[in-house]
Amino acid sequence: MSIVFDRPKALSDVPTHYCPGCTHGIIHRLVAEAMDELDIAGRTVGIAPVGCAVMAYDYFECDMIEAAHGRAPAVATGVKRAKPESIVFTYQGDGDLAAIGCAETVHAAARGENITIIFVNNAIYGMTGGQMAPTTLPGQITQTTPYGRDVVSAGYPIRVCELLSTLEGASFIQRVAADSVKNVREAKKAIKKAFQVQLESRGFSLVEVLSSCPTNWGLTPSQALDWIRASMIPYYPLGVFKDKSAKSKGE
Repeated sequence: MSIVFDRPKALSDVPTHYCPGCTHGIIHRLVAEAMDELDIAGRTVGIAPVGCAVMAYDYFECDMIEAAHGRAPAVATGVKRAKPESIVFTYQGDGDLAAIGCAETVHAAARGENITIIFVNNAIYGMTGGQMAPTTLPGQITQTTPYGRDVVSAGYPIRVCELLSTLEGASFIQRVAADSVKNVREAKKAIKKAFQVQLESRGFSLVEVLSSCPTNWGLTPSQALDWIRASMIPYYPLGVFKDKSAKSKGE
């Protein structure tokens, strides 16, 4: 009998610690599949964040480094400059990347560092109990906004892709979602392309993946996927926000 579906070689054969219904597992698989298809796992260095994916070093069959909270882009910059032949990626949540790590992310993009960032946006602080994050939607209820996020006192969410796409050093910026088969397939293409951008030394690439957090949203896994479609995607529209390669080809 032929095998039609199997675990990617770049994905470790271990149980994960993620909550039931969390889409981190799907995103991990997509990253591993991209590494397999590009045959880069042996030269890849991943940077793990502080957050729900803090133990990502257990799940990928490549060299991994644990960064301090928010500092993954800075660590990735150092690794890439010291070993430019390596493929370097960070895997970060919205609290890690858009809050304490906002400056590192913005300046890595502005410098055009030849690294790849996988940015998982679930609109909340997941690991620490469900507090408001920089990406929490207006009116969204969290542990620290029990009456919903009030933009008067808390400000507006940060749209990371739109922000980074204004920077000259950014080469490829795309937002995808892990809520449906169609969107997961598109996410896979985006992640693979981001790695390809780095392979071709074309600069900074980031893929934002809208992800679910059933536990802290107080929803079932199925309801959480519906919430991504109903609430997150309208505020964080999917698509390519910057692609220098497309411009160079006159597309």
